[in-house]
Amino acid sequence: MNAGTVDDLLTRELRDDTIALVDATGREYDYHWLCTTSWKAGNFLRHAGVRDGVTVGVVGDGPLALLAFFGTTLLEGTTRFDPPRDLAAEDDFRTLVAPVDRLADYELPRGAQRVGYGDEPDAPDVHHFDAGLWSENPSFPPLSIDPETTILTDGDRTVTHAQVLEAARGVLEEYDLGADDRVVVRAPLSDPRTVVAGVIAPLLAKGVIVLPGDETGTAEERGSDAVSSGSVPEPNRIDLHAVSLL
Repeated sequence: MNAGTVDDLLTRELRDDTIALVDATGREYDYHWLCTTSWKAGNFLRHAGVRDGVTVGVVGDGPLALLAFFGTTLLEGTTRFDPPRDLAAEDDFRTLVAPVDRLADYELPRGAQRVGYGDEPDAPDVHHFDAGLWSENPSFPPLSIDPETTILTDGDRTVTHAQVLEAARGVLEEYDLGADDRVVVRAPLSDPRTVVAGVIAPLLAKGVIVLPGDETGTAEERGSDAVSSGSVPEPNRIDLHAVSLL
């Protein structure tokens, strides 16, 4: 796929009934759902202060966590998966997206917004991600994102759209991933290399992201590749050390 920035992986033309994502329960989501719901996530997160130049913390590794990442990406923000608990000194930190029962564990800078998913939040100042996705506009304005825009950080380094896509193309070439191939994510999303190999690479190939869970089976059982898991046979394993983010 000829993508210049990651938002090119979520365009209207890519919406179809091909499977894009399998969650930990084995539920399947198609590319139509993934693209449309990512647009809704971006529209919703805009109300929570997400925009170019800010960092969004995302807690969790399920479909809603990925949607928060995609929504932040569409708004030209930077995602930090699994951020530290004390974020009070992070001036560019604007929004935390986390399960409702974990929001109180984090100390945020003044003015930062809390977005909870799962149970409906009791606190009036907490946005409910699930409800927002249900009610938001399922379209998104045309984008023109600079490839040098930062998309991910782990707190020590930042990576851009261009770097992420270049590294993902390297994964496709090295492991010969193609359409409908499944990649099982068995490494933490807090490592940008996991996002490259386990999320961006399969999308670039029009493949399938498989999120962790016993119900999804092993990579060997499903004929898939897994992202850096010692329990997966070597021929089926994508080694994160081979993911180059220069």
